[in-house]
Amino acid sequence: MPKVTVVVPAYNAEQTIIATIASVQQQTYQDWELIVIDDGSSDRTLELLNRIREPRLQVYHYSNAGVSVARNRGLAHAQGELIAFLDADDLWSANKLELQVAALQQHPHAAVAYSWTYFMNATATTIHAAPSVWFEGDVYPQLLVRNFLYSGSNPLVRRDALVLVGGFDPTLTHGEDWELFARLAAVVQFVVVPVAQVFYRQSATSASAQVELMEQRILQVIDSVFSCASPQFHHFKNESLANFYQYLTGIRLAQATSVEDVKQAGQKLQMAVRLSPKILLNKTTQLYLAKMFLMKLFSPGITKKNSQLSTAYLTQFKFKQV
Repeated sequence: MPKVTVVVPAYNAEQTIIATIASVQQQTYQDWELIVIDDGSSDRTLELLNRIREPRLQVYHYSNAGVSVARNRGLAHAQGELIAFLDADDLWSANKLELQVAALQQHPHAAVAYSWTYFMNATATTIHAAPSVWFEGDVYPQLLVRNFLYSGSNPLVRRDALVLVGGFDPTLTHGEDWELFARLAAVVQFVVVPVAQVFYRQSATSASAQVELMEQRILQVIDSVFSCASPQFHHFKNESLANFYQYLTGIRLAQATSVEDVKQAGQKLQMAVRLSPKILLNKTTQLYLAKMFLMKLFSPGITKKNSQLSTAYLTQFKFKQV
């Protein structure tokens, strides 16, 4: 029986699934099984999976039901004592499982091991590291404020802990990973592997309507998470909301093609500041303010085309790291 089960939910992932599977095959820790849940793909995902010669790979095909259901289906098939989820467009460094397994062995009272994250663009041609965090043990307060794991592709979790909290909420289509992490953090301890090992793919091409839908649904998730929290944690809600509106600001700026788009990004940032004024001291907030200034001054199109100009102006600002 394998020590680790890796669950990959896949939906129309023909562009990335081979690289994702390869990042599991290249792990230095080899005591694993790999379960891919094809969630009703209509492209060549299933065809490509069937070409892979890997005895530890199991592929299951279902009608489309969403990422939360797909992950839970993978968990139902899993035999491993430890469970890792990996989205079909993300990647791992070769020692990801090795170091996370070791962390849980060294900290038997912890049920979740997580690593630091790299962000990469849709084509994996641009990569930068997320801020380093060191939260361990009872991380519930910190996780209520911000999803410092960033993605469902990050943690290695003891199977018993996932069963205890009931897995992913099948009704959620956005924020489902953070919601699960919050439920885990309320009852188990976390341990950090202080190395960037998760390559989290991000895209700035989502339509505005999709962003609006995401905003609506994640606000509902935030309400749900805090409704389950004891009153002593309720004061963290405004800070959590502020961080989310800061995140929406970044999405709006990445998509901006007009001054009106920049204005809408500014409205999101104003909401963040109203909810938690101290976010003005945050380096990311100050970078967004500078970027909005440049985009209004030169127009979004000019600023986005001339990244060297943007960088030159932004480096004139001195930001406080918080």
